[in-house]
Amino acid sequence: MTQKSIRIGRQHQNPIPNACRIGPFVMSSVLIGADPDTGELPADLDGQCRNMFANVRQLSERAGGSPNDIIKLTVWLADLDDREALNREWLKMYPDPEARPARHARRHMGDPAHLILCEFTMVIGA
Repeated sequence: MTQKSIRIGRQHQNPIPNACRIGPFVMSSVLIGADPDTGELPADLDGQCRNMFANVRQLSERAGGSPNDIIKLTVWLADLDDREALNREWLKMYPDPEARPARHARRHMGDPAHLILCEFTMVIGA
């Protein structure tokens, strides 16, 4: 099996892909809340969260799967007490409580303009 780089939009400035697939396994790099088409970063958590989940969907589909193939999503929030926007978008993407990936939220201490970030692991065709 060989590595396949997967890219969407304008997510990274460094020479790395947004994800890598080997066989059925996909690991993403960090995805931010930038608009998937323009690369603009909203100033509010709701906007960044909507965009982040749009990026998750686009990247999972570009990898050959869907958000339903994600087995774990790790999220970093600037404020761990502010999960309302995260949970709202999470429930839109995963409305069935019996069919959701594992999720872990952590506090991030990077660029303060980034209010939410994530990375995920997928297994396609399992």
